[in-house]
Amino acid sequence: MDHESSVRAYYQALMATWGPQDWWPAYTRFEVIVGAFLTQNTAWTNVERALRRLREEGVLNPDGIRRTPRKHLAQMIRSSGYFRQKAQRLKNFVAYLDAHYQGSLERMFAQPTGRLREELLALHGVGPETADSILLYAGGHPVFVVDAYTRRILERHGVITGKTKYEDIRQLVERALQQAPPPGLDDPPTSPLAGRRRHKFVIRRSALGARAFDEFHALLVQTAKHHCLKAQAQCSGCPLERFLNA
Repeated sequence: MDHESSVRAYYQALMATWGPQDWWPAYTRFEVIVGAFLTQNTAWTNVERALRRLREEGVLNPDGIRRTPRKHLAQMIRSSGYFRQKAQRLKNFVAYLDAHYQGSLERMFAQPTGRLREELLALHGVGPETADSILLYAGGHPVFVVDAYTRRILERHGVITGKTKYEDIRQLVERALQQAPPPGLDDPPTSPLAGRRRHKFVIRRSALGARAFDEFHALLVQTAKHHCLKAQAQCSGCPLERFLNA
C-alpha cells in the first residue's frame, strides 16, 4: 500500500471508531485564532483557563485585544505559559488585521489560501502549525495541520521519518484526502457545542477537503491521546493496530 492509500485507510478506520470530532472547541472565529496562539508549547487545559478568563473579562474579540494594555492581557493569559510573548503576538495579529483588512476577519479569510498563508507566516511568532490552524479551523481554508501527534503516528507506522519536513507531510495528507474524500463527512457532528461554533459553518461551506482535513487532524489527536502515547504506544485496541508492520 502506498503512503497516500495508507492515509486514506487510516482516516476510514479512525472515523469508523471515533466518529466526527467537530473540532475546534470555540464559539467564534476569533476565539479559534486566539486559541491557536495560546496553545503553542502548552497543554490545551491551560489554554482553556486563559480563554475563560478572556471571555469573562469581555475581551475575547479583536476590539478587546486592541484596547487591553499588553501587561494586563499577559496576566489574563498567564495560565497558557510564555504569556508575555503570547500577549504581544495577539497584539501583533490584531494590528495586522487592522492594517491589512480594516479589522475584518471576513475580508481576511476571503483572500486566496496561498497568499493569506504567506501573510500569516510573515507575522512574528507564527509558524506553519499556527498559520494552518488559523486557516483551517477559523477560516475553512483547505489546509492540513501537522502537529506532534500527526508526526508521531505517521512515523511509527512508517509513512514518514523523523526527518520528513512539515510541508511534505502536509502535502501528502492533502493529496490523499483530496483524491478520495473519505466517508463520514455528512454525519451529524457529535459535540454539544457544534450548533454554536460559527467557524464550523464556514468550514462546511468551503471545499470538502477542509472538512476532511479538519476531521483527520482531530482523529489523529484523539488516537494519540488514547493509544499512541509519547512515552510508549498502547497498540492493543487501537483502530490503527492492524496497519502496523509485523
